[in-house]
Amino acid sequence: MQTRVDVFDEIFLVFLGLGTLVGIVVISYTLYNAYKYRDVDGREKDEDLPTLGELPTGGGGGRKLFVSFGLSAIVVISLIVWTYGMLLYVEDGPSEDGIEVDVEGYTFAWDFEYENGVTSTGEMAVPVDTTVWIDVTSRDVWHTFGSQELRVKADAIPGETDRTWFIADETGEYRIECFELCGPGHSGMNADLIVMEEDEFQNWLDEQQQGGGDGGSGEGASGDGQQNETDAGNESTDAQNSTNETNGGGES
Repeated sequence: MQTRVDVFDEIFLVFLGLGTLVGIVVISYTLYNAYKYRDVDGREKDEDLPTLGELPTGGGGGRKLFVSFGLSAIVVISLIVWTYGMLLYVEDGPSEDGIEVDVEGYTFAWDFEYENGVTSTGEMAVPVDTTVWIDVTSRDVWHTFGSQELRVKADAIPGETDRTWFIADETGEYRIECFELCGPGHSGMNADLIVMEEDEFQNWLDEQQQGGGDGGSGEGASGDGQQNETDAGNESTDAQNSTNETNGGGES
């Protein structure tokens, strides 16, 4: 099963190889003709010798020119068709089943939600050699989710969802970045992509589910509790102050 990295690396190597081959052929043929038709005394008459103002035919009554153009057209058209087929695979994705993750960007962090309801902020865990489908959106302004190492990128637009996929064929840690200038904290809008074995990933999901999904949610709940306690303390203080003022007024 090809990954996005495999596809783009293969396209790059094919273009690099053909470009190098064409460059060698063109430069070699140019140097050959420059040497063959160099200006020397005692040159023998050559019907293929180009003259000033004459339309070049390549010799042989134009047969060489026709053959060169024909071969070039075949190579270019074949290359376009092959590249288009490879890019269709990138667009449609592999047919094998995988996992799905909802990705939401906001200034300046990333939230991830899995199929079983587990959520995570700033850290995305996926199994190795598994197709990962992501649905990317934004909470506020335009962002772009991407990982350069895995050759994956998707726009995060408020009110819209961009769907794409990737496969990580090696375990380890990768970097998720925002590739759309989105504000003063853009350069720090990163997240960790952790690729692990299948059994480790299932254990991670179970631990996250048993622990309530996301530490960020817990922090939010704790923050709300602290705010409520603060509000209650303020109300108690206000009530005490009112009582003191009333008592003071009665004494006077």
